[in-house]
Amino acid sequence: MKFGIIGNIHKPTLPEVVIDLISYFREKKIDFVVSDDVVALLGKLKRYNLKESNVASSKSLPANCDVLIAFGGDGTMLAAARIVGKHQTPILGINLGKLGFLADVTITEMKKSIQSIIDHNYLIENRIVLEASSNVKKKKYYGLNDIVIDRGNYKRVIELETYVNRQFLVRYSADGLIITTPTGSTAYSLAAGGPVVTPGTDVFVITPIAAHTLTARPVVVPDNSIIKVIVKTDVPIHLSADGQEEAFFKTPVEFIIRRASYQVKLIKRKEHSYFELLRTKLLWGRDIRTGK
Repeated sequence: MKFGIIGNIHKPTLPEVVIDLISYFREKKIDFVVSDDVVALLGKLKRYNLKESNVASSKSLPANCDVLIAFGGDGTMLAAARIVGKHQTPILGINLGKLGFLADVTITEMKKSIQSIIDHNYLIENRIVLEASSNVKKKKYYGLNDIVIDRGNYKRVIELETYVNRQFLVRYSADGLIITTPTGSTAYSLAAGGPVVTPGTDVFVITPIAAHTLTARPVVVPDNSIIKVIVKTDVPIHLSADGQEEAFFKTPVEFIIRRASYQVKLIKRKEHSYFELLRTKLLWGRDIRTGK
């Protein structure tokens, strides 16, 4: 089994943990490859030398390993999912950040988790991905968490005419619209008032952002739905995928959001519990009066 290593090079602890992991791999005679930007960081620190066979570009890494280890936070996991794309390379997230909802393995648990993978004692969670396209640009946008259509720098609300499977849903007067997967239900959508949806549930959630009405509420639809959003408000409309890839569109513009043709595979420990994550990471159910 061959492991790939990527990471957020802006995390100050990254060099130390990567060097520790490389030492572990060499000790255990485990094959590995490291992304070139991480190698460049190690090179600057002059702390480690790697062979050419141990280095690959971030884009080619998923095709050159069996498991991809991503060091960082949830943003790094989203970036890793974007890099993996249709390769279907499973991703193990090691948390160097604060929340760590997707990257939920701690540094102290890292070697134990890797040994569990070698021993084939782990779970794979298949996470659905959103695909967004428009009638004005050929490019498609993919989001493991969400696709967001919003007003950009415009100061007033915009009108978002929304359809599900060609059936008219509603015309939102709002700052924007979030279409989220179950994975992304604990991200931007949750902050905008959307529900928490457990992974493995075959749905999308449509959540308005600061809707200019008391009756606008999030809507849950099957994940085989085709969602169409038409914006005619005469301002540049902003679209973002996972908050990492974005573009502006002239109006009128029509967006189509649907389930992508591939899924992202996340490696989880067998003792992993999504509900435990909710309790520990989001303080779910805690009484703010007592802290319990």
